[in-house]
Amino acid sequence: MRNFDDGLKKRLRIRAAMHGRSMEEEARDILRTVLSTENPAPSDLGRAIRQRFAELGGVDLPALPREAIRDVDFGI
Repeated sequence: MRNFDDGLKKRLRIRAAMHGRSMEEEARDILRTVLSTENPAPSDLGRAIRQRFAELGGVDLPALPREAIRDVDFGI
């Protein structure tokens, strides 16, 4: 368990002792458990935002008046 901070090592050592395993066995079991679950397929950002706030309901915004498109001279 090199390159782990002391606090993490201590918690892993305690957890391993509670399960009657070595620190290495405990770390493997933790990784196996976490990595065996399927992550949901990523959705697009717009859909994720809509799902997040759907329960709050919609908002009606007033229509804003539009202006005519301006002529732009690029000097070409």
